[in-house]
Amino acid sequence: MRIFGAVLFAATVALVVGPAAAQMQTPNINLIPELQSKTPEEREQDAIKDKAYRESLKKIPDAKASSDPWGTVRSTDAPKTPAKPKTKTGSTSN
Repeated sequence: MRIFGAVLFAATVALVVGPAAAQMQTPNINLIPELQSKTPEEREQDAIKDKAYRESLKKIPDAKASSDPWGTVRSTDAPKTPAKPKTKTGSTSN
């Protein structure tokens, strides 16, 4: 029984340590390169693009009223008659 426990313990340790060891072996990769400064020409081009983008947004018309096809069918008033209280039927009370 002790041998089985030792084998089970070793297998558990191997399962836990294996992925951690695999993560430690990956090379150091920088996924975010250093930010490079833009040249004055690139900044000017970006400014022109931004200005054109803002002008194109101004050309978009404002949203109109909601297009609810059932809007004229629904009533806005609450029902005038209150709901009837439900009564139990077929109860076996004494």
